[in-house]
Amino acid sequence: MKPASWNYSEQFITEDEVLLAARARADEVGVTPISSGTGAALRFLTAVLEARTVVEIGTGTGVSGLWMLRGMRPDGVLTTVDIEAEHQRLAKETFNEAGIPSQRARTISGSALDVLPRLTDGHYDLVFCDGDKREYSAYLAEALRLLRPGGVVAFDNALWHDRVADPSQRDPETSSIRELSRLVAENDNLVPVLLPVGDGLLVAKKEWAGDA
Repeated sequence: MKPASWNYSEQFITEDEVLLAARARADEVGVTPISSGTGAALRFLTAVLEARTVVEIGTGTGVSGLWMLRGMRPDGVLTTVDIEAEHQRLAKETFNEAGIPSQRARTISGSALDVLPRLTDGHYDLVFCDGDKREYSAYLAEALRLLRPGGVVAFDNALWHDRVADPSQRDPETSSIRELSRLVAENDNLVPVLLPVGDGLLVAKKEWAGDA
């Protein structure tokens, strides 16, 4: 794909002032938010799922959370986990500016692998992972437990700055993402797709019992 077409695709859905302000906050605190193309894909997924319950690993300043909240049902609740409490404070500012009722965004400060085991099995429509890349395989295991049948798990940075496709790149983050991709592709209970939006979005649907 030519760069012009890539850019056209990424900018197909224009972000509003609230999202742009959230990106400015991200720049100030050194957070890299998802691209607008990835955000549009996440909003599409939550809308198609008519999602009521979503888990997010990696709150940032609320860019991805707001995209998903805008696709979810009006009574939907986002549970978002981040190790940085300050980032979550900034995310709350983003949600407030967007007019999202406070009860629709539940922020939990802490390590994802400490928090996720406390969440309810089979309760969630979508799990979005954008945390520590070295923990991606562990996030997958937790997501499969948390998702209802027919639910979806999504991983950002699935192409990891063009490193995943380059076999000479063997740093821990790249290797972990490759291992995640293998686990997803080989799991007969998942229907996966790797979307070339942003830095790569790996998406997989958890099959209903007996579907696989």
